[in-house]
Amino acid sequence: MNDQNIRLSSAKIFLKFLKFGSLAWGGPIAQIAMLRKELVEEEKWVSPERFNKALGVYQVLPGPEAHEMCVWFGMIAGGRLGGFLAGLGFMLPGFLLMMALTLFYVNFGIKNQLLQSVFFGFQAAVIALIFSAVHRLGKHTLHTKELLVIAGVSALASYAGVHFLIILLLTGLAYFFFQKSKKLLSLLLMLSLVAASLLIYLKPDKPELQQVKPDAVNIRVEKQSYTDVLITGLKGGLLTFGGAYTAIPFIQEDAVEHHQWMTNDQFLDGIALSGILPAPLIIFSVFVGYFGAGWIGMFLITLGIFLPAFAFTLAGHKLIDFIIDNKSIHYFLQGVTAGVIGLIAVTAIQLFISTITGWLAVLIFAIALLLLYRFPSKFTPVFVIIGSGILALIFNLIT
Repeated sequence: MNDQNIRLSSAKIFLKFLKFGSLAWGGPIAQIAMLRKELVEEEKWVSPERFNKALGVYQVLPGPEAHEMCVWFGMIAGGRLGGFLAGLGFMLPGFLLMMALTLFYVNFGIKNQLLQSVFFGFQAAVIALIFSAVHRLGKHTLHTKELLVIAGVSALASYAGVHFLIILLLTGLAYFFFQKSKKLLSLLLMLSLVAASLLIYLKPDKPELQQVKPDAVNIRVEKQSYTDVLITGLKGGLLTFGGAYTAIPFIQEDAVEHHQWMTNDQFLDGIALSGILPAPLIIFSVFVGYFGAGWIGMFLITLGIFLPAFAFTLAGHKLIDFIIDNKSIHYFLQGVTAGVIGLIAVTAIQLFISTITGWLAVLIFAIALLLLYRFPSKFTPVFVIIGSGILALIFNLIT
């Protein structure tokens, strides 16, 4: 199964990937580079060619690819148990830190006026992060005009209120049929999605979305549902294409709009807190899980988020080999990814409209966006989030 017949004890595997998890700054690109440097270049667990082939597959599949690569490396060194321990070690530091920050936020952040001003700055910075992520994902994914059109139609359908599963199924099939030279069928699928969008949007008795009150805090007991929290996690884990930011529209729809566990501002606070941790950004789901169902919710949503990432490697390694060689599946998943980018673009605009409402928020958003493009370092998001919070706090103190 491996190039150098690497075999490590369970304890060594767990501790090695616990170390990686403790140093997981800078998002998936930096995390994967760290794995490549130590395990491929220095310790030579696998050849660079085999590493690149595996990475290409995990970039196509949903889920946090850095975590999936850790599970893959763990299997190389210790079989399925090694894969499980590697994945657990990598996610554990971020999970524990996110739990601690969530409890701090609930017990102090909501009530303290100074901390509220810091989180105000955090929220503006997170909107900038989401906008830059949409642009970055689009630049790398929408490399043909057909994928660009698919993303646009997806955005239109999402804005109109078409269910995301319908959107993603049709966008995936549309690109699949286009690549199979069935362009008329592909066009009909896109036109049907546009027609459905218009029908839903123009429906005269379309119900108004009930908004969460701005002063909603902590957990609303009547809204708790362990099953709903687990399903939200699974939805995020199964529909994360191209990075954790693509999970935002699905988790936000459940947590804010459908189940109303939290406000949009609180949702953005959770993303901001995860952005300053050495962890995959998707760890913000721990924050959401607490609002959905308390302590148990933290574990359930994390289980849902990471279960697909474990399963794809531990139980589906033969399926992964099949996916590597199957172009049709790649085409379908490319169409789905384009659809997801359309969904996250709409979510970004909606969050911008609801959050960036005053001159200070506009100023912090603009500065944050400028810095993200001017200094594309793996640590820039951390400094941007913290700096935005400090800037908002200073304005609060002097005004």
